[in-house]
Amino acid sequence: MDRSDWIEHRRHDGERVGWIRPDGDLFVPVDLLGRDLSGPVGWLEAEEALESAGIGYLAELYELRRPDGSWLRVRLAEVSPDRIVAKKDDFGAVGAPQLYYALPFPAPDDLRVLRR
Repeated sequence: MDRSDWIEHRRHDGERVGWIRPDGDLFVPVDLLGRDLSGPVGWLEAEEALESAGIGYLAELYELRRPDGSWLRVRLAEVSPDRIVAKKDDFGAVGAPQLYYALPFPAPDDLRVLRR
């Protein structure tokens, strides 16, 4: 994916919260998982969408679809513009096997917030 025209957006404390991707005369806010937060909007609306989304969603529980179609409960261990790493949720068990799954950026549809 070509991200050469994406504009990094950081909040006031310097933390990156996503990017703003040009789309014609408008802009699309993109979160840290590489997902569009809205359709094309004005620059200020794109900034507001990123500020509103923040980064808290990275701490949510997620689920990852396995090749057999079942879903595995995971947490995000690493998020970067190069890759996303999900870790099997071990419920904080000390000594539990550490199972990691490297995913491409942007996050595939096989990764979603855990449905409760």
